[in-house]
Amino acid sequence: MNRNSRTVIGFVLSLIFISCKSEKKDNSPAAGGRDGRGVDRPVQAEAFIVKAKALSENLEIPGTLLPFEVTEIRPEISGRIVALNMQEGSFVQKGALLVKLFDGDLQASLKKLEVQLQIAQKTAERQKQLLDIQGISQQEYDLSELQVSNLKADIDLTKVNISKTEIRAPFAGRMGLRNISNGAYISPTTLLTTISQVNQLKLEFTVPEKYSEAMRRGRQVSFTIAGADAMFNATVLATESNIEATTRTLKVRAVVQGRHNLLVPGAFAKVALQLGKNDHSLIVPSQAVIPQARNKSVIVYKGGKPNFTVITTGIRDSSYVQVLDGVKEGDTVITTALLAIRPESKIKLSKVQ
Repeated sequence: MNRNSRTVIGFVLSLIFISCKSEKKDNSPAAGGRDGRGVDRPVQAEAFIVKAKALSENLEIPGTLLPFEVTEIRPEISGRIVALNMQEGSFVQKGALLVKLFDGDLQASLKKLEVQLQIAQKTAERQKQLLDIQGISQQEYDLSELQVSNLKADIDLTKVNISKTEIRAPFAGRMGLRNISNGAYISPTTLLTTISQVNQLKLEFTVPEKYSEAMRRGRQVSFTIAGADAMFNATVLATESNIEATTRTLKVRAVVQGRHNLLVPGAFAKVALQLGKNDHSLIVPSQAVIPQARNKSVIVYKGGKPNFTVITTGIRDSSYVQVLDGVKEGDTVITTALLAIRPESKIKLSKVQ
């Protein structure tokens, strides 16, 4: 076989290969268009029959565990620390003495006022006896009684000032790290430590604006924390009075039920919410919904033709969307080849769910 013969055979084989490839392409399933005879080919698609089903929207929202109560411990007056009874990280009872300030001058003033009161009371008694025999006027007796009342008031004021030198725990809780030492001079601006009520915890999280109505007082929520497989429960205590303008969310605070050693204030929590539950929802698959500029639509299959129908959607889960208006139970909705379908397209269903 000479060189020219091999060239001719190669050319013929190339033509046969190209012809076979074209025929294979023409015979493959098409998304639409015309075949070799100029006849419109139907678009092959899958469909879903609209049905009613129980549906609820499950959300997983980040949250934070907080102490039930937490406050900063600061003195009411300035003074020097003479006794420090705060042990960092320890648990203290309500009313326990944490810090004692120097009160020697106040104690001396109190003793002085108490002596003056005793003298004033005896003077008032003698004045009373003289008044009974009209030895003095009523005004003189009233002045002596006024002196007694003033001294009692001064004693009460001094006792209040002495009580301010004793800094006590406002509630039972766990002490934080202290910022002062014994002998230090402190003022009302000095932060001594913090105290947290950790035997009861709160859970704080935010929900989108459209779910704010569902966050009523007493609602039960569940949550998990990192490193623990258990599911914990909490009860909604209250919500913020207004919706955050920048994020369009509502802050919610719930009380954790029970006491758990795994739960620590400040820990990150994943809150699981089941919202908008409806036991008889008309549903379509999520992929069947076509988002548009101002609304949403689906393609309803009728007699081999597509019918683009505007719908109103409700709640959704991971697979389905609730349809409030636009379709009815039993309608056939296209779920695939949505981009290839035009109003004049012919459709051939390959699978109906």
